[in-house]
Amino acid sequence: MPTLRILTNVEVPAEDRADLFARASGTVAELLGKPESYVMVILEDGRDLFFAGTSDPAAYVELKSIGLPELKTAHYSRALCDLLAATLEIPAERVYIEFAAPPRHLFGWNGGTF
Repeated sequence: MPTLRILTNVEVPAEDRADLFARASGTVAELLGKPESYVMVILEDGRDLFFAGTSDPAAYVELKSIGLPELKTAHYSRALCDLLAATLEIPAERVYIEFAAPPRHLFGWNGGTF
């Protein structure tokens, strides 16, 4: 159930969306060691977002996964910032990332919970 949500003020052109989704999904699967078939990526682009006193390219990112290891979040942060820099040209210092590891019983799927 890994879920990556990217909220950004950058407009992603239609022709670049598939590549962004593929790269983001593959990155999350690789980082967490989970099958890509479980990964969900949500993109909310072109949003009103003002960070550090400017509306320069920025992003708010959420990575949620059952069992997300706290000791690896710094590594995940670097990898996700690298992804955003490469795909959306957002510098790492303009990205906030929220990590969450919900308990299995609080994450639903397929008519039940994990």
